[in-house]
Amino acid sequence: RLLFLFVLSFSEISILFTLQIDGMNVLAVRDFTKAVTDWMRAGNGPVVAEVETYRYYGHSMSDPGTSYRTRDEVQEVRKTKDPITQLKSFLLEGELATNEELKEIEKECRQIVDEGVDFARTSPELELHEMFNTIYMDMDGARIRGADATTYGIHSP
Repeated sequence: RLLFLFVLSFSEISILFTLQIDGMNVLAVRDFTKAVTDWMRAGNGPVVAEVETYRYYGHSMSDPGTSYRTRDEVQEVRKTKDPITQLKSFLLEGELATNEELKEIEKECRQIVDEGVDFARTSPELELHEMFNTIYMDMDGARIRGADATTYGIHSP
């Protein structure tokens, strides 16, 4: 769905294209990202994107996510709209991959995640001055706001 958002600044009125995209559809997100990137690189200006997704879990440990939706609703969305399941079905139905190939990819992904979790659990906690390192590219020496209005750090590569 394409909408137009009018933005009024002190010097001009601008029109921003705003788009809604099904964030649960991997292929739609890929196509959207390519189209928007091409649009902006052509000098047509920014785009506001509303990427609609579904959280399977609550917002935090204190929010199990069951007070405003049922477990059946979550399971139904997981069964019918899960991005990984949808992409897997697309690949299998289009004969772009076999079940065995997808299982091997999943196994590799699980191994990468497990290694990352092990690394995170066994690594020492970083010192406070490390918090602002390697956040952005090409910002050496820039001040970066911390968790409140009075805390700043200096970015370093």
